[in-house]
Amino acid sequence: MIQIRTASSDDVALLATLNHIVHDLHKRHRPDLFLDSPELDAVEAHFRAQIADPSVTVLLADGAEGKALGYALARVKSRPGSALTHSDVIMSLDQIAVAPDAARMGVGAALLEAVREVGRAAGCRRLVTDVWYFNEGARAFYQAAGFSPMNVLLDQEL
Repeated sequence: MIQIRTASSDDVALLATLNHIVHDLHKRHRPDLFLDSPELDAVEAHFRAQIADPSVTVLLADGAEGKALGYALARVKSRPGSALTHSDVIMSLDQIAVAPDAARMGVGAALLEAVREVGRAAGCRRLVTDVWYFNEGARAFYQAAGFSPMNVLLDQEL
């Protein structure tokens, strides 16, 4: 049974630990962008600040006996209209991580649905996220969840 709950400041150490799941993949593929060994205190402070931000929701997935299975960090973003674009309020899924031993057990899908619910309750029209091109597992997960490409960000060293 997967239980989704809102994280509190008491969960920052747990979130920092779960963050290694994603961070290790990112630093392996993009060591030019991601620190090799981020300071634990700094990662915990990062999550503490995210939890304190009223536009951010951090969700935790707990399994049997309260074992942490993963987390999602999402934020409501408002974009004012312009001469060319409509104004918009979106839910941006900034991070999602699932413990390797809980992969393919519905944890990511449960977190994603909880993020959708938070977004709907906040009046968001769309859910957006981005994914690193090298992260084939995440790309397949999002495609299976009904996401489609919206924009392509390109990168080049100077």
